[in-house]
Amino acid sequence: MELPSTHKTAAVVRENGSKAQFEIESVSIPEPGPQDVLVQLSVTGVCGTDIALASGELGPTRRILGHEGVGRVVKLGSGLSESQVKLGQRVGVAWQRDICGTCAMCLIEGGETRCLEQLNSGRKIDGTFAEYTVIPYRYLTTLAEGPGDQMLAPILCGGVTVYKGLKLCGATPDQWIAISGAGGGVGALGIQYSKAMGYRTIAIDAGQEKEEYCRSLGAEVYIDLTQTAEVASVVREKTSGRGAAAVLVTAGSGKAYQDALGMLGPFGTLVCIGIPPPSQLVNFHPLLFIDLGIRIIGSAVGTRLDIQEAISFVERGLVKPTVQMTTLDQLSEVGEQIIQGKAIGKFVIRFKDDTVPS
Repeated sequence: MELPSTHKTAAVVRENGSKAQFEIESVSIPEPGPQDVLVQLSVTGVCGTDIALASGELGPTRRILGHEGVGRVVKLGSGLSESQVKLGQRVGVAWQRDICGTCAMCLIEGGETRCLEQLNSGRKIDGTFAEYTVIPYRYLTTLAEGPGDQMLAPILCGGVTVYKGLKLCGATPDQWIAISGAGGGVGALGIQYSKAMGYRTIAIDAGQEKEEYCRSLGAEVYIDLTQTAEVASVVREKTSGRGAAAVLVTAGSGKAYQDALGMLGPFGTLVCIGIPPPSQLVNFHPLLFIDLGIRIIGSAVGTRLDIQEAISFVERGLVKPTVQMTTLDQLSEVGEQIIQGKAIGKFVIRFKDDTVPS
């Protein structure tokens, strides 16, 4: 297969202070190192973290962001052969491109997602807002044939993150789970995973449109933030006074975290997923944790095994991401919709037409 010499990318350009825009650039296709593979992407999801990175909220980045890519291997590094990975193999390109395997985090079971030397898409290595990208072979996430690429891209970050949060929250089937920001890309996936895993779900978001959407995905209860400020009281009312076994905050809002503390029942778990701006702090008194035995955990993407587990729900038809297909040159407008909380489901950029019907 003869490859072109250049490819199209969307590079970050910061204007007017922290506001981020993306401009289309044509640059040379990256060359894989001896132990790397070159992947031609068919799609990539757009994550809220990408937009926060683009705005400079989360520290230094590369100019090319993106970390929810799906595509196929089109070139092998000089040290690899098709006995190791075949040309045409479908792969996922997630937040973590590589880990060291030797730091204190990597040596703990399941700790690789917090590797102290990890290479992240868009932060330390060019991301997936590009037609081609390079991946280290040793950290390759291979994908079986099955659901369309556009259905798997949202799972590589948002889906696996919320799945991992549910997996670790300690709730048992039939207990109540509350999801704050439930109508967003990550929260909506959370509703579906929660239902598939046997939990009863309370969706928290703003507006009637989000209510219809969340209920269609399996939420039993919807709390409209435009209609009540006493969210914790409503959660307790709907759970017969007990409170939620876990609250997953997928919204990037300090207030969402503040409210979540009051929703938890005895020995409940607050799962931190959404990232508020640094200026939005959360206040609490330790007595809340002492009296109720509450835990706080964070869920940050997942291991390669977690990704495969999360994808299996899609393969079995238990989770079906709601996707809005878009193009690379619409990325600035997509980012603005995400910032304003107007997005329904996940935006997925199409590069080439491998996106078969789901």
